[in-house]
Order: sequence, then structure tokens, then C-alpha cells
Amino acid sequence: MMKFWRGKAAAAASSTASIVVDGARMATGGRTKTRVVMTMAVFFGIYTAIAGRLVYLGFQEPDAGGPPVSRVTASRPDIVDRNGQVLATDIKTASLFAEPRRIVDADEVIEKLSTVLPDLEIEQTYHKLKGGAGFVWLKRQLTPRQQSEIMALGLPGIGFRTEKRRFYPGGPTASHILGLTNIDNQGIAGMEKYIDDNGLADLQASGLAVAGDLQPVKLSIDVRVQHIVRDEISQAMQRYHAIAAGAVVLNVKTGEVLAMASVPDFDPNNPVNALDKDRLNRMTGGVYEMGSTVKSFTTAMALDSGKVTMQSRFDASRPITIGRQTIRDFHGKGRVLSVPEVFIYSSNIGSAREADVVGVEGHRDFLKRLGLLSRMKTELPEVAKPTEPKVWKKVHSITAAFGHGFSTTPLQTAVGCAALMTGMLLPPTFLPRSESEAQEAGEQVVTDYTVEGMRYLYKLNATKGSGGSGARAQVPGYRVGGKTGTAEKVVNGRYAGNVRFNAFVASFPMDDPQYIVLSIIDEPKPEKPGMGATAGLNAAPIVANIIRRSAAMLGVKPDFSHEGGATLASSQ
Repeated sequence: MMKFWRGKAAAAASSTASIVVDGARMATGGRTKTRVVMTMAVFFGIYTAIAGRLVYLGFQEPDAGGPPVSRVTASRPDIVDRNGQVLATDIKTASLFAEPRRIVDADEVIEKLSTVLPDLEIEQTYHKLKGGAGFVWLKRQLTPRQQSEIMALGLPGIGFRTEKRRFYPGGPTASHILGLTNIDNQGIAGMEKYIDDNGLADLQASGLAVAGDLQPVKLSIDVRVQHIVRDEISQAMQRYHAIAAGAVVLNVKTGEVLAMASVPDFDPNNPVNALDKDRLNRMTGGVYEMGSTVKSFTTAMALDSGKVTMQSRFDASRPITIGRQTIRDFHGKGRVLSVPEVFIYSSNIGSAREADVVGVEGHRDFLKRLGLLSRMKTELPEVAKPTEPKVWKKVHSITAAFGHGFSTTPLQTAVGCAALMTGMLLPPTFLPRSESEAQEAGEQVVTDYTVEGMRYLYKLNATKGSGGSGARAQVPGYRVGGKTGTAEKVVNGRYAGNVRFNAFVASFPMDDPQYIVLSIIDEPKPEKPGMGATAGLNAAPIVANIIRRSAAMLGVKPDFSHEGGATLASSQ
């Protein structure tokens, strides 16, 4: 009995213990689940708060003190010449920044950076590092060597950011055409600015200017001819001791600029002097009295009026006095001159009488028709507006006949002369253009009779033995014709006889003109003591050298069967 009871008691005790343990387990398990749920809830709340904060920050404007936005939006398309040669491209470069809050000793940082960057602005940099901002630029666009040396300094709070920088393989060769970009790779001059103004800036603002998606921008420029033009005017500037020189090569059938340069110029890779006054692009950004090259337009105007023919004659035996002005010839013949003689002897008196036949209003209207008195329309932003008298009187027409009293740009002069070779005025372009596209953009401005007459006169003026001033522009085999212009410059309100602005405009080949080449040289001196300094002695040889070196590249084949004198096919 006792044993049984003990057995029953043990069984009961065991059962009771089992119930107690199970209850304890259930209680403990409940509390564990609660803790897990609470822990999960806490973490979920934390991550929800973080996600909410990120969404909030995503809709906020960037902090001005934070790091800059991605430089991907500053990508630019390559610029290439008509043959695909790269004229401008983007390269990667490192820029130096600082996080002032992480910098312990600003003086030490500046001292060490100065060993690599000697031009670092000490005071300005000190204020940046002590200003408490989260991010500041210290130096943009470092060289690889500078970056490496700064990294070796091991400065905390100093870092680098990859940016894009514009690189011009040709240096100053086409600087005035290509223009410039600023520190943020945005176009601020030349074709670079044109590209921004015609869609690139909008792409950058929208973040769509991705380098891989940007197609190259092709120009009408031939970099080979461009190099020749710049080389020749640079040599001429030194040879004739001038303050400046320039030239342009223009396709008369399309209006395309094949080459254009003005010196002094600048290196767009290091444009420290780009804004200096003497670095002006004189071909489009300067206006000048173009001297006797304007007689091309005066004679063409007279022929186009129908009141003058190639057989007409003008009395140049005596000076013309009008008001307080007396018009004389530089090397007068003192007799009656035919129209060809007026042109090749560059008679001021004869040109004045040609203008008088047309009249004041007709004269001004003709110059406007050829685009010489209005601001030229082309892609380059740097285009000056011509100047003219507020009210044209007879004296203004008389002096304008030989290039005094109104000013225009050299490129406009070249464009106007191209119109005399074809009859069509074509707006100049620095982008490729076909002849059919040019015809749609152009305007007929003179008659075929005028074109025929001017071709004859250009050829005659450059023929040796004719007495014309353009003989030094002749290049055997290429049938060059043209007109000189020696203009006295205004000094202290008066024309100075010994300070000149010279020009020569030529066309070739004269049997079927394809190109206009115009050169200018500002304040040239005699090449050697005892020599003169007129356009025939300096501006004409520049043109001859350019044609001699570039004609084959331009696709003009030499033909020595046309080396005889000029002939006029017909007369009116």
C-alpha cells in the first residue's frame, strides 16, 4: 500500500511538475514573441524614417555648401573640320576641393598646397578653409602632375573631382573661329557659343548632354588651309612690321568660309590674353574703311545701273572740289580715262564720277543690296555693325566711291566681291553648305553683264604689264585677279598719309571663279628702307602666297594655257 501510494504520489508529483514546466514554457515563449515583434517594429520604424528622409531630401534644392552637381551635364560635342579632323574635344581633368569641417590646421594645408600651386591665392584660400562650409573649390582643372603631387601630400579634408575640359589640338590655329568655353565647359565665344545657343545649353540643363550621344559638329573649315592662312599672315605681320594682319578664303559658289584668321590671336587652351584689345578678330569684329577695294563696288554699281558701259569714259584730268573736300588721284594720269583705266589705275576722280552718274540714293541702295551697310548674318557671334553717315549727301557718295566715309568688316567685303563674281549674294557660313542650298539662301544682286565686266577687270588688274596694282598677286597656273586697297587711317580726327590700312581682294581661277581670298594688314611699314608700303607691295603678296600653297588642296588644278592677258567676251 505504501509503495503504491508512493507510486501514485510520485506520478502525481511528476504530472504536476510537467504542468508547471509547460506553463513556464508558454509564458516564456509569449514574452519572446513579444520582444521579437517589438524589435521588428523598432527597426521598421527606423528604416521608414530613413526612407522618408531620403525622399524628402530628394525633392529639396541642392545645398549651396555641398558638393557640385555631376559634370556629365557639361559634356560638349567634338568640333571637326570639313574632312573630319578634330578641332575641339573634351578631355577629363581633376579639380581640387576641400571640406573645411574636416581640416584641423588651415595654415598647414595652405603652406603645403603652395609648394605645388605657387599661384594659389593665400588669403582667399584661408577664408575658404575657415568658413565652415561643407565644400569649397580650391583649384579647377589641374594637370596630372599637380594632382599626383597634391595626393602625395596626404592632406585630410582635401579631395579631387573629375571634370571635363575643352582641348584644342591646333592651339591658336583657328582660335577666333572656334572661340572659347568657360571653367564650366560652357561656350562663351565663337562657334562654341553658337553651339550652346542652338540647343546644347538646353540639353545640358535637362541632363541629356551625355558624351556618347553627342554627334560631332562639322565646320566648313579646312584645317590645312586654315594653317596656311594663319602662317602667312603671321609672317607678313613680322615682315612688314605691322600691328595686325588677317585673311579669309571663301567659296564663291556656296558662301562657305574655308579658312579665316586674324593675328595677334590667342591660344584657347590657355586664353589668358584672349580679351586684350589687340586680340580682336579683325575679320568680323572690326570695321574699317576698306580703301580702293570698294572701287570694285563703285564700278560694278555704275555698270549695273545701265548708264555706264565698259566703253564709257570719265574726265580725270583735274581734281574735284566739293565743299571743303578736294578729290585727287594718288598717281593721276591727268586725262580722260576709260572704265577699265579708272579701275586699274585706281582713280579716285574717275570713281567719284562713276558714283555721280548713279546718284546718292542709288549709291547707298547698291551698297545695302550687297550687304555692306548692315550687320552681317552668320554663325559667329563676334560680328561688328558697319558705320555710315547718318544722312547721305553728295559729298558722302563721292568719298564713299573710293572707300572713305563708311566702314565695314573685311569678311563682308569678301562676301560682296564674291557676289560680283557670280551675281548671287550668299550669306557667309562656317558650316558645310551645298551649292543647291546656297542658291536657296542667296539673292541675285547684279546682272550677268556686270559679272562679266568685273571678272574682266579683276583679271586685267592683276595682269603683268597692264599697269594694274595687283600684279604681285599673280600665281602661275591659277589665273588670279583682284583689286588693291590702300586706305589712310584717321589719327586725331584727320587722315594720316603715313598710317595705312591695306587690303587686297582676289578671285581665282578667273575663267570660272571658285574662291575669294582677301587679306588685310594694319599699319604696315616698308619691308626694306626705300621701299613703299602700299597694298600692292604687302597685302597682294599675302594673297599670292596663300593661293600658291592652298590651291591644290582646294581642288583647283593649274592651267598654264590661260596665262595671257584678260579678254572681254562681249560688250554692251
